[in-house]
Amino acid sequence: MSRHPSAPARQGRADRTRAAILAAAERVFAESGLAGARTDAIAAAAGVNKALLYYYFQSKERLYEAVMEHHLQEFNRVALEVLAAPGSPPTILLQYVNLHFDFVSARHRQARLFQQMMIGGGQPMQRLVRKYFTPRSRALRNLLERGIRSGDFRRVDPFQTAVSIVGLIVFYFSAAQVLQWLGHADAYSKTNLQHRKQEVLEFIRHGLFVNPDS
Repeated sequence: MSRHPSAPARQGRADRTRAAILAAAERVFAESGLAGARTDAIAAAAGVNKALLYYYFQSKERLYEAVMEHHLQEFNRVALEVLAAPGSPPTILLQYVNLHFDFVSARHRQARLFQQMMIGGGQPMQRLVRKYFTPRSRALRNLLERGIRSGDFRRVDPFQTAVSIVGLIVFYFSAAQVLQWLGHADAYSKTNLQHRKQEVLEFIRHGLFVNPDS
């Protein structure tokens, strides 16, 4: 009987190691940023040898990019299905806003990580924008244009409206620490998340829908 693990067993172990590194890197990058994060700290948090970080991701920068891509892959898959679904544009838009809000709120570190990466810019961010942001942005604009044509949405600039919708969702999480310093309670408490999401949905309905109470 062979003492060597089978190919599926090796792949399963590799997948678990890679997932552990990504989870640890997310925590360390969110706390320290790309420049301040140490590969020693990431390896220790993941419970692996530091050499494995370079084996799977080649560099700290590539690991940072992989953390971002891991989130975007998951979100885009579901978001594009929602945005392209048949049905009334108002219903689909509110479903998408719910999805986007819940996805970000469930990942406390994500907003800070994306903020760091967008400020840093560079080729990695450009690649992620082209691969993930562009198709999602196009799908959202298509939905807005369809709603305008059907008479469900006011005649607005689809691009500016898409930017405003994303801003309503994302800024709250990016500014969570500042809001606390200003005297507000924890932005991530269940009550505050429910309140914020309801306010976002109401703002969109009354600012965009021709019949907000329908």
